[in-house]
Amino acid sequence: MSESKKNSKKSPGVKSFIGGTILTDERVTRQIPFLIFLAFLAILIITNRNWSERTIRKVEILQNTLDELRSESITLSAKLMNSSRPSEIAKKVENANIDLHVPVKPPQKLVVKKNKLSWKFAE
Repeated sequence: MSESKKNSKKSPGVKSFIGGTILTDERVTRQIPFLIFLAFLAILIITNRNWSERTIRKVEILQNTLDELRSESITLSAKLMNSSRPSEIAKKVENANIDLHVPVKPPQKLVVKKNKLSWKFAE
């Protein structure tokens, strides 16, 4: 009688796995909630990895865009510095046939006295 109890508690083999009777074994059915939990964790890890990789790709795209915009900004800044030099402005005014000339005297400050109506140049 003790031998028949030992044989009935044998671990499931390949035959029971292929036949499908392993799913009715009590030891296997007790582990189903744990297996579902493991499957949930696996899905969670896969989702997290995909989200991380997508975020990394977006960061790389934004970094490339930032580098392009920075180089464009530097180029435009250099062009602006070149075109705002007084000699360049004088050439542009001359080419546009505008009647402007470079002043030969420095600018003077006007001083207005409140009590008098006359204007006087500050020296």
